[in-house]
Parts: sequence; C-alpha cells; structure tokens
Amino acid sequence: MNSITLDVYPVQKKVVAALPPHVDSPEMDTLIAEVTARRDEFDQLGHVPRDLIATMKQAGIFRSSTPRRFGGEPLAPAPFLAMVERISRADGSAGWVAAFGSANTYLAALPIETQRQIYADGPDQVYAGGLYPLQEAQPVPGGWNISGRWHFASGCKGADWIGVGIKDGGGEGAPRPALMAVMPAAEVEIIDNWNVVGMQGTGSHDTRLKDKFVAHEWTCARGAPGLIDEPLYRYPALAYQAEVHAAVNIGLARAALDIVTDMAGGAKIMPGALRLADRAYYKIKLGLSEAKWRSARMFFYDACEQAWEQILAGNPISEETDMMLKLSATYAARVSMEVVNDAYQAAGMAAIQRTHRLQRIVRDAMVVTQHAALSEFNYESAGALFAKLGIRR
Repeated sequence: MNSITLDVYPVQKKVVAALPPHVDSPEMDTLIAEVTARRDEFDQLGHVPRDLIATMKQAGIFRSSTPRRFGGEPLAPAPFLAMVERISRADGSAGWVAAFGSANTYLAALPIETQRQIYADGPDQVYAGGLYPLQEAQPVPGGWNISGRWHFASGCKGADWIGVGIKDGGGEGAPRPALMAVMPAAEVEIIDNWNVVGMQGTGSHDTRLKDKFVAHEWTCARGAPGLIDEPLYRYPALAYQAEVHAAVNIGLARAALDIVTDMAGGAKIMPGALRLADRAYYKIKLGLSEAKWRSARMFFYDACEQAWEQILAGNPISEETDMMLKLSATYAARVSMEVVNDAYQAAGMAAIQRTHRLQRIVRDAMVVTQHAALSEFNYESAGALFAKLGIRR
C-alpha cells in the first residue's frame, strides 16, 4: 500500500517529540494489527469485546489519563489524540472506544479516597458513561436513590466503571447542576439496543438503574475540575471530550484518503476508460482533500498544544482558549467528514459495493459529526466570543 504515513505530517513532528514509550510501541503495533484484522467482527457483534479491551490496556490506552499517584502514565492531550487518530485509521469504532481512555479525567473530580478505591486493582481502569438524559435522583441520608435510563453509553460492555447523569429531584427554584454518579459496571443493567448504521462496534447501549443507592462520595459535578494536582487535570474536560471524538474523524478521513490514493492506478471500469490517476476530477478532489485535511488537522493540534503550554506555564485556561479547543475540534470533525465524502465520490462506482471499506468509513464519519460536543453551536459560540472580544478592543 502506498498510503501516506503520519510521520510526514509537519504537526506530528511536534507531537511525537515527547511521546512516552507506550504510545509508539510494539504493544500499539499489535493493537493496530488486531483491530485491522477484527473490525468486521466488531461491527457484527455491535461492540468491542473485552479481549480487545485487554489489548488496549496492554498498549497503555486506559492508563493515559490515570493520575500518576495511582500508578498511571498520564499523557498530554496531543499525543493521546494522535493515538486515537492512529487507531481510528484502522477502525472508527475501535478508535471511538479507545477515545474513552481520556475519560478518567472525569473521575479526577471525585474525592481522592474514591479515586483510590477505583484504582485499587491497578491503573488500567475503563470508564464508560451514558450521562443523558439527566434523571432526577432522590436525596437520602448519605447519598442518592437513583432510578432511570440513560442513552449512548459507548464501550459499556468493556467497562470496569459506569457513570450516569443525575440532578437533584428534591430541589426547587434554582437550576440544578448536572451530576455524575459512578459505580462498578457490574451494578448497572445494560440494555442491548444499539442498532445503527454507523459506529455499530462502539456498543453505545442504554443503561438502567432501579432504586440504586449511590453515596455522595461517588458523585461529582459533570466536567468539574479535577482534584488531582497534575497538569492533565487542569485541562478543560468538556473541550477534551470534543477533541477525542474529532480525532476519530481525522483518522477516518486519513484512511479514506489512503484508500482512494491507492486506487489511482487500479483496474479500469471499462475497456478504453482512463485510469483514475488520469482523470481531472479525481486529481482535483485528491489534491483539494489533502489540503483540507492537513489544514484542519494542523489547526486542531495547534490549538491543543497552545492550551497545554498555558497549563504547563501555570496559567489558567482562558475562555478564548477553551472555545478555540472546541472550535478546532468541531471544524476538524466536519472538514474530515467532507474529505471522506470527497474520497467516496472520487472512488467512483467501486465504492458502492457493500463490502467496500469506504462504505463503513462514510457511515462512521457521519456519526462523529452528530455528537453534541461537535455541534455547529460551537461555531455560533465562537463567533459570539470573537465579536465580544472585538467590541472590547
């Protein structure tokens, strides 16, 4: 295959300069090879099975946001996003599930003693959460009584811990904050109802609880700052959520471009027809798509690196920087979707076959852009902020 490797992209040189060993390791190579060989299986099962989750753990995916004090090897956001991107090139669903290796940043807002219990069996803990719709929980002595059903718990069948979203069912008047309640995965009912055309392998099933008591110390405000005094837990959690999902589409777009590039000199559709490489429309789409993908990806990683540099310098993340993270993630995800569509069109009739890999890439990439964290509302919010800054000037 004549696909372009990540190593030649200029932004990647900055990202890989300080990669910890487990990011580009034999274990990661083993994971990518296994994901590539089994991606059809994930789609048929409707989830990524636990043995593959174990391979992800061996590759260091899930200790990448575990605090050092609990044995973790927390990564700066950019190299972690590069890992998700690489896995997503092999399979979108596997990349989506791997993206939840960042989710332990949510757990950092729980009391320290609670976190100590979570990591008692080691740093490779997998958290999954279907936090919406928020369910009203009833306050009881020492905690909450929780009943309800939640959607989109991606990766729940391979999780060690599951979170659900609640709000105070006994409160009146003032808006009630969104809380996250966490518990062992075995204590949560999984309703096997994930039946979609894209990202089928993510296993984003519903979860359900009935009259479940959860102590206060196992709850925290969703997206609250971490209580761990390490740089990663000062990175804005909700912006990071947008970024890890956008990285999936960046990887899918690269895979689509690799596929259509490799088709350049392939078999002709009919006798006397031009090869794709000799067709003007193909060359135009290929050139423009490379430019779009590289530009969006550069903006994406640049915003991430700038935010991280602010944190390492001891500065709080500003409103403008936080919005830039969400804006760059939204833009990268949506431009990547455009690139996937362009690649599909450039591939011609060959891509309409149900078994052609571009079929699944198109469906998976569309799902990414539907995620609430990557909504076009981020464009409006960014525009409003820029306008406000302009007025101040």
